[in-house]
Amino acid sequence: MTTERSSSPAETEAIGARLAADLRPGDLVLVGGELGTGKTTLIRGACRQLGVIGPVVSPTFTIGRRYRGRVPVSHLDLYRLDSLAGEDPGLLDDYLTPDAVAFVEWPAAAEPLLGERGIARWVELRHAGGDRREVSVRDPSGGEG
Repeated sequence: MTTERSSSPAETEAIGARLAADLRPGDLVLVGGELGTGKTTLIRGACRQLGVIGPVVSPTFTIGRRYRGRVPVSHLDLYRLDSLAGEDPGLLDDYLTPDAVAFVEWPAAAEPLLGERGIARWVELRHAGGDRREVSVRDPSGGEG
C-alpha cells in the first residue's frame, strides 16, 4: 500500500492521474472515503490521464456516467444505495464492461458483486485537517498501488 498526501484539489487530481497511468480496459478501481474527501476530484484527475476532455462530475443522482477517452471510462457513485437488493440485477452492467476502466465511489453497496469482477485498486481518501488529504492506494494482487 502506498499513501500520498494532498493539500489542494489540483494535487488530488495529480494523484488520480498517477493512479490511472497503468490502468487498462476492464480494470476496476474502488474509491472510498468520507463525504468531502475528494473522491470525484481524484477520479477527475484519473479521467484526464485516460484522455477524457469534458466535465467530470459526481453521478450521485444518476448512479453512473460513461466518458470517452483513449479508453472508455465509467464513473459510478453508489452513495444513495445501501445494497443492490431490490435493484435491477443489471443496474451496473452498462458501466462494468471489459472495454472500460471503471471507478466506483461508495462501493460497499455492491461489494460482493464488485469483488467478483476483479479489483485493480482500492483507494481510500481521508481528511487530514484543512484542505489536506491522505490518499491510500492498495493493489489487491499484492503489488504496490
